[in-house]
Formats: sequence, C-alpha cells, structure tokens
Amino acid sequence: MSRITTGQSRVTVDNWQEPANLPWSFLHMDELFANAAIRAVAKDSASPLQRAMPEDPLGLRGVVVRLPDGSDRTVEEVLAATSTDAWMVLHGNEVLVEEYFGAMSHDTRHLLMSVSKSIVSSVLGVLVAQGKIDTAQPIEHYVPELRASGYGGATVRDILDMRSGIKFSEEYLDASSEVRKLDEAVGWAPRNGGAGTLKEFLLTLEQVREHGGHFEYRSCETDVLGWLCEAASGKQFAELASEVLWSRMGARHDAFISLDAAGTGMFDGGICATLGDMVLFGAMIRDGGVSLNDERILESDWVDDIFTGGPDSATAFAAGDHAEGMPGGKYRSQFWFLSDDADTAYCLGIHGQMVYINRRSGVVGVKFSSTALPVDPAAGPAAAAMFEAISRRLTP
Repeated sequence: MSRITTGQSRVTVDNWQEPANLPWSFLHMDELFANAAIRAVAKDSASPLQRAMPEDPLGLRGVVVRLPDGSDRTVEEVLAATSTDAWMVLHGNEVLVEEYFGAMSHDTRHLLMSVSKSIVSSVLGVLVAQGKIDTAQPIEHYVPELRASGYGGATVRDILDMRSGIKFSEEYLDASSEVRKLDEAVGWAPRNGGAGTLKEFLLTLEQVREHGGHFEYRSCETDVLGWLCEAASGKQFAELASEVLWSRMGARHDAFISLDAAGTGMFDGGICATLGDMVLFGAMIRDGGVSLNDERILESDWVDDIFTGGPDSATAFAAGDHAEGMPGGKYRSQFWFLSDDADTAYCLGIHGQMVYINRRSGVVGVKFSSTALPVDPAAGPAAAAMFEAISRRLTP
C-alpha cells in the first residue's frame, strides 16, 4: 500500500479521498500511484500565452456574480467560498488573471478528475481524422474483447455521448456503486473482492437497455474510449496523447495519467496537468482545433460538432437525469453544455475541476479546486456563474 507522510497527516490509498486530504492528494497523485508521463515540448521553447501586466488589469476579481439562488457575490468571494486551488482567465491569447493558493504553483500538476474525459475524447478525435476510428462502427470492431460484454453492439458514438445501455451507478458516496468498484479495480481504493484491473472491470458490466437511448453520465464510457484509442493506434495512451495532442499544442509541462496494476490508464479521471496547460487545451477547442502556436490538432468539423451536437443530442439530454438542473443542456463527445447556449462548452470534474470555453466572447477559464463534496450543489454552479459573469464583462 502506498503511504506518504506529510506534516502531521498520513495519506494512503485508504484515505486520500477524505475531504481533509484532498488539497494534498490532488497535487501528489504521482507519489500515491503508478503513472505514465504525457510528454510536453521542451521547457525552453517559447510559450504561446501572453501574460498581462499588471496583474488583473481589468479588475476581474471585483466583478459581481449573480448566483443561481439570486444572491450577488464578487468573483473574489466566489473563489474563497469554493475551495479554489488555482484559477486562470484567458482572453484571446492574453492571460488576464492567474492565481495560485496553498501549495499550488505554475508548475504543479493537479488532478483533473473527469476533465480527463475531454482530453481522451480529443485524442480519439485525432484518430478519427487519421481514419483509424469510425464513430459509427460498433466498439467490438476495434476491441473484440468487448463483444461478449454489455457493450456488444454499442457504437463508438453511443459511448462518446454516454448513451450506451450499460448499467452503471455514478453515486460517488455509495460504497456499493459501480463507480466505487471502478476505483477499486484501478487501485484508487482497497479491493473488496472485485475486479483487479480496469479492463477486467469493464468486461463485467451489463446491458440493461438499448444502446443509443437517453444520456446517462457514466465514467466507464470514457474508460472504454481509452481502451479503444490504444487498440486503434497500437500505442499506450500516454505515448499517444503526447504525440498527437500534448506536445503539439505547446504544453509547457509533462502531464501524467494514473495506471492500474496492469499498466492501463485511469482514463476517466486520472490525468494530472498544470493550470496553464489546461488553458492551452481550452483555447485549442475554442479556436476550432488549432492551438495557440498555430498547430492544427483537431479537424474543425470535429470541434464544430461538439458545439452543434447531434440531431437528437438535446432530446437525449432532456430525457436523462441532468435535465432538471441544466434545462436546454446537452452532452457531446465528452463535453458539457449547461444550457441552450451552444457557444459555451465545459469540461467538468468532481471536487470542483472546470474548464470554461466560450467561443463567442473568446474567454477560456480554468479552475482547480478541492471541494469536500464530489458534487457540491452550490460550488459548481457558482464557479460556472463566475466565468459567465467574467465573459460578459469582457464581451464588447
């Protein structure tokens, strides 16, 4: 068992996800678990980001935010109330605000949780452009092992949009839920008699309804996509992601992904990266697949499809469990749309990880957090409202 002593606390596989340990755990995943590096460019290369001087020249910390409950708070107050570890706002290619709290710094890799899903999707999008993956094909066309599982017959697109018919509970606080069994399989929690690797776990999942139905958020879908990327490319995900994404978009620091006992990546939530590099990722999506250093990473059609959605994406979302809290929203290729605003996409992860991408205003915002609750009903909406208020402030 991994055990790290930090000051007066002991962080282990047993307790790293306890609220008091999260601010440390999220910055030290490479000390707790095996990992593989997603290599960046050489550190002496020029950064495509332009830093604004002086700090916060437009006074964005003082912008008033209207929260979902009708109350008003300043950006600074929202940050203080939502367990913020770091945040940044990019407008065009200019960084307007960049701030770190606690032990965070510009070169600290923070756990992305499910923001990782959007990175996996983007790697897959490159393979689609290369002709190595057809999203209309059933998953077993590329991963024959899944033919006899509940995923048999599900298309790649079904899985990309989380519309397979797989039974999977995403209840983070339920010890018996499938998402917690997934944690055990990848080594993020002590095993309790279940599968010992991620792939073994995925093969146990059962189909309970037709594939291609309503949207249902399930982390296992992204793990299948990560397996698909490796099968279609013949490369381990960390090497592949470095080759087609991370090194090409101008990332300044290596990212890394947690590995299970077999060396398979924890695709749905195990990537760790720096704040600045995630801003570069968001800017690439905002700019139609072209990075700030003028490298085309994704085809414009792929990115446009994320924002436009499929012909029934909104209907599939409206039939799912998130419709009441996000009226008009949709989910496409592992990106969230929290309302009917088709120009604003989100990458979201539990405990307060967020990438905000607004194509209309040109604003990209990234927030790393360590909220006590996996899904905080106040903190998450407050962070989204904060970036929306900043975006309106910066829109001519």
